[in-house]
Amino acid sequence: MTELFHPHVTNVLGIIALAIWLHLFFGRGWFWRVAKVDADRGAGEILGEWPSVIAMVPARNESETIERVVTGLVQQDYPGAFSVVVVDDHSEDATASIAQRVAAENGVKVRVRVVNASEPPEGWTGKLWALNEGMSHEGATQAGASHGAGLRAAPETPEFYWFTDADVSHAPHTLRRLVGRAERERLDLVSLMVLLQAKTLPERALIPAFLYFFLMLYPPRWIADEELGTAGAAGGCILLRAKALAGMGGFAAIRGEVIDDCALAGAVKLSGGRVWMGLTRKSVSLRAYGTFGEVRDLIARTAFTQLRYSVPMLAGTLLGMFLTYVAPVLLLFAHDSTAQALGFAAWLLMTLSFLPTVRFYRLSAGWAAVLPLTAVFYTCATWLSAVRYWMGKGGLWKGRAQAPKGA
Repeated sequence: MTELFHPHVTNVLGIIALAIWLHLFFGRGWFWRVAKVDADRGAGEILGEWPSVIAMVPARNESETIERVVTGLVQQDYPGAFSVVVVDDHSEDATASIAQRVAAENGVKVRVRVVNASEPPEGWTGKLWALNEGMSHEGATQAGASHGAGLRAAPETPEFYWFTDADVSHAPHTLRRLVGRAERERLDLVSLMVLLQAKTLPERALIPAFLYFFLMLYPPRWIADEELGTAGAAGGCILLRAKALAGMGGFAAIRGEVIDDCALAGAVKLSGGRVWMGLTRKSVSLRAYGTFGEVRDLIARTAFTQLRYSVPMLAGTLLGMFLTYVAPVLLLFAHDSTAQALGFAAWLLMTLSFLPTVRFYRLSAGWAAVLPLTAVFYTCATWLSAVRYWMGKGGLWKGRAQAPKGA
């Protein structure tokens, strides 16, 4: 321990930590300036002709949330042709029957179709197969044959698909804003990071960092830059042009991807499409996390996948997390004043960069100062993600392990 606080060691640590934060603060696409990608700002779009849309909702054991989800979809104020397909992915609860009941109660039963997915073939992840099933199923082309007032049926081949999760509730204007942005800016994929719950103590302590780290990995400014290879999306809300999906080879092109949203964005961008991702408070995740263990599992599900199941990348990540988040705090207790100053400067940049995300969640500014502790939690969850992969339980979601089995 004495060696750790030797002036030469602490000064080197301080220089490295500060250099990292100078890069992150100024050189990574200003990822932390969340107000710049707030999709709720500005007036709604007005188009002369609104393109047709089919919403696809893959659902697996979502009886607690599917009612609010379907209700939010059928209440969209979208002016164009619009239908909804709920794909029941082998639910063991009442997900399908609840979806059908909600559609009937809203007087739009013929506009909402519930289809059953078959078992995923070898090499397909469950969610992507469910979406593929929904698109290829005969019901997807006939959903909502009625052309009455309000929600109108989409034609056989829509101009857009709207992929949304079965635990996300959307405001009535969501689809109109998504399509308006896509048409105005000639985008092929528009995605919104929906508002995650931040009510319980584990959520307040850990969920804002989930958004912060995601934006750090996928800076929205870089995603939108056609000259850069960075591509990202948030799976809870993705609007995609049908032509772009066909141009990338359909879902078969990414069939084995666990982080399917970012893989989809990457495939669209690689095929020449234009991608944009923003944030919203108007579309809200209904999934609550009451314990730290539940948030840990959320992180562990895809953390090692993000590292491409690579042990060297895992080791580098663990070292990087120490230098980036832990070292600045340790340096505050160093005996050398230069090391203390370097550590404080790094910690200050860290806190200032996290503060806008904390404010986005409308939490006390004090939460920004404890990011180092949160980062330690995420580091442990990343290690757990690797361990689960090696045990053959990678990408575990609702009883289904989706990552390839570890060697």
